[in-house]
Formats: sequence, structure tokens, C-alpha cells
Amino acid sequence: MYKPFHLLLLLFFFTTNAQIHELGFFAGGSNYIGDVGLTTYISPNQPVFGVLYKWNKSPRHSYRFSLNGAHVSANDLDSKEPSRRQRGYSFKNSIKEVAFGLEFNFFDFNLHDSKTKITPYVYSGISYFRQNDAYSTSKIVTVRKDVGALAIPIGIGIKSNVSPHFVIGLEVGTRYTFTDNLDGSNPKDESLTKFGNINNNDWYVFSGLTLAYTFGNKPCYCAE
Repeated sequence: MYKPFHLLLLLFFFTTNAQIHELGFFAGGSNYIGDVGLTTYISPNQPVFGVLYKWNKSPRHSYRFSLNGAHVSANDLDSKEPSRRQRGYSFKNSIKEVAFGLEFNFFDFNLHDSKTKITPYVYSGISYFRQNDAYSTSKIVTVRKDVGALAIPIGIGIKSNVSPHFVIGLEVGTRYTFTDNLDGSNPKDESLTKFGNINNNDWYVFSGLTLAYTFGNKPCYCAE
């Protein structure tokens, strides 16, 4: 059994021997899941772009920070549900997101080793995003009034170090939001119309490619 002192030494070893940084960008598509349009979980129909930073604390886990900007949109006429097609609502909203979380690699991904490596990974954390307020009348109206909400990102991907200083990845990340009004279905104003399932919050999904530049030197414990 590890004693507290041994655990501290183990943590120090991972921290000092596997520090490396990744800085890059994310580009792909976004889609929304809620009370309007399609109910398909992965169906990107709007662009998303962002920047990404990772601090690799060990070959198996990293802290990640991202800034993303995207639009989400949906149209009832694209749905396979007759009730939605008959209703005919559509909307478009914007999302500005900042996220922080932890990424876990299924295989060792030591970037101090020059050999080509590939690994699947998962990540989660917390996101804060800003959106335009929305409500419905005979149609859905979005107003230029930013409102904020939290979300929980849950993602999966696969990545490889394609060169000594670049890592490329493919990932899909869903965001469970703490709002039901990306689509205008559940406005806070009680005098406005509500529709759909107001007990389920909205989701949005980012799917795309990451390309990151790696930097940071492995510490040297040389005898002086």
C-alpha cells in the first residue's frame, strides 16, 4: 500500500518527466439537438472554429483549454417526425464557448519519444458559453442579447504525432447544456410561448479536426 509520501513522489515524477505543451486549432462542423429539426446526434450543418491548448502532465493524461465559436441551426422541415414538419419552425443561433477539462489517452502518448504513436482518447470537463436569447411567436425569433449558460463536454477522438512537432486528431464532442432555450422553446419570460419537451435541456455537438504544435523540453537530471 502506498504511503502519502510515496504518492507525492509519484505525482512529482509524472509532473516533471512528462511536461510538454500543445497549441493549435480546431475546425469542423456543429449541430444542435433539441426541440426543433433533426434528432440525429451527429449531423454537422454549421461551421465551428477554435483554438486549443493542452498541457500533457503524463503520457496518459492532459489538461486542455479551448475557445470555440460556432453557429447552430435547425429546421423542422428536415425532421422525420410529422408533427415537427407540420409545425415548420426553424432557427439559427451563435455560440461562443470557453472550456476546461481533462483528456485521457488509452495508450501511452509520450511526445518526448520521436516514434510515431497513435491513440484513442476521451475528455470531459466544464464549459461556459454565450448565446443569443430566443423566443417563439408564429416563428422563432433570436434577439441580439447575449445570455450565458454552463455545459458539460463529453468527447472522444483519435490522434497521432505526424511529425516531431505536430499532432493531428479527429474528435467528436457533445455538450449537455444547462439551458433549454438555444432554440427559443423555453424562454424565461412566462408570457412567451413555450413548446416541445421543456423538461429536457438542449445539446450541441462539435465534430472536426485538431492540429497542434508541440513544444517544451524534457527536464534533464544530469550530474553536475
